[in-house]
Amino acid sequence: MTGATGKQGGATARRLLAAGRPVRAVVRDTTAPAALALRAAGAELARGDFDEPASLPAALEGASALFAVPPVAYGPAGTDVEREFVRGRALADAAASAGVGHVVFTGIASTRDGLAAAEGKERTEHYLRERIRLVTVLRPVRFMSNFLASWDIGMDGIVDGVHRHVFPPDEPVQVIALEDIAEFAALAFDDPDRFAGRTLELAGDAPTPAQAVAAITEATGTTVRYEQLTHDEAAALSPEIAHVRERWAAGARWHADIEVLRVVHPGLRTFADWLAESGATAIRTGFLSPQVPSVQAG
Repeated sequence: MTGATGKQGGATARRLLAAGRPVRAVVRDTTAPAALALRAAGAELARGDFDEPASLPAALEGASALFAVPPVAYGPAGTDVEREFVRGRALADAAASAGVGHVVFTGIASTRDGLAAAEGKERTEHYLRERIRLVTVLRPVRFMSNFLASWDIGMDGIVDGVHRHVFPPDEPVQVIALEDIAEFAALAFDDPDRFAGRTLELAGDAPTPAQAVAAITEATGTTVRYEQLTHDEAAALSPEIAHVRERWAAGARWHADIEVLRVVHPGLRTFADWLAESGATAIRTGFLSPQVPSVQAG
């Protein structure tokens, strides 16, 4: 699997290891603390770098299945679409040459207007289907754990009791727990014939931003409020963020069918479930304690 030291990959690695499945984590640096933690948890480590395509085939040799999370590539204006696709294509080619039979690929949720949020990932999805016999695509919406993100991009997380983002305060925004992305990946690996060829838009709940901060306030006992970024504030962060705000203002929405997903995975978490399980404690410790003003999402 790739991305095992990140959010989705880390959650999926933990889920598969807990189930007793062998996991080989493809990482750039096998001596990094996050990689060593994976090894301590039972994962095998293999060095592979998306920007060094020749390093990938050996890292995938002998694998029957692959959980694929190519890293996002950023440029001055936002996502570098071409570089992101080049990385995804390199991984697909390496998987094909290594004889990988099933790939579970995580992209980004599409919206009701039919536009994918990340062109590079969408192109990688199509290329994977050309190269690999069985492909399952997971398209998660916004992570619930984004409320734990550091505020170095000017939004997300909680600063001085305020959560800021581009979404309208009273419109539902679909969210998903990382652990549930991992669960759908595990289901796909357990039954590839059932999930091959499918694209699953993933969400577990859809609170409005106002409802989300109200739930956080209730769960933590500390008042948190929401502020929507203005167009100028979003544009000052990046053209890409401003574009997302414009699309949402025009009615773009994610469209995962949560009730159908809950039939497939009955334990699918609501936002309240996530807060009760771990989110409230992490928010209280990381953002609402005067000693620790912010935390980095893991």
